[in-house]
Amino acid sequence: MKRIVVGISGASGFPLAVCLLKELKKIPGIETHLVFTYGAELTAKQESGLNAEQIRALADVCYENSNIGAAIASGTFLTEGMIILPCSMKTVSGIAHGFSENLLLRAADVTIKERRNLVLAVRETPLSPIHLENMLTLSRLQNVYIMPPMVTYYMKENAENEPLQVTDMERHIVGKLLQPFGIEMEGFRRWS
Repeated sequence: MKRIVVGISGASGFPLAVCLLKELKKIPGIETHLVFTYGAELTAKQESGLNAEQIRALADVCYENSNIGAAIASGTFLTEGMIILPCSMKTVSGIAHGFSENLLLRAADVTIKERRNLVLAVRETPLSPIHLENMLTLSRLQNVYIMPPMVTYYMKENAENEPLQVTDMERHIVGKLLQPFGIEMEGFRRWS
């Protein structure tokens, strides 16, 4: 069983996290370990209407963000790596400066020190020089991917050339976020 840690912070973009967790659930041999912040819980209510229990139900294993002693806080707990989606600039700052005050930040810190893939779907606009410096710091580290969830318009979900839907774009973004893990999401469309 391959384990992937999924972190959700309080930035806008919660529907993408739901899409990610649903897609990972479809893949045999993948076990998701979820940690989310209080800000993520508030954003979830605003953007999806889901409560904390409904969020937990999307993953195989879920941890409280205050549980610094959880399995994902240790490098001896084997995972393929971690995706933080969405990743707030506060979270980026904490990771960039080694400020592991909660489980989300500690799990990211462990992912970096163990040289596992860490994918950060950063969310903010416009970007300040501080945001850019923190992302630059992280992008220089081995196996850290800064992947803002940018929409693309060139893919289609079907051959009938139907209008592109928001869910098509969400699935495409999630497919791109899974690439560093060597996971080819079913139905992912590449440029051709």
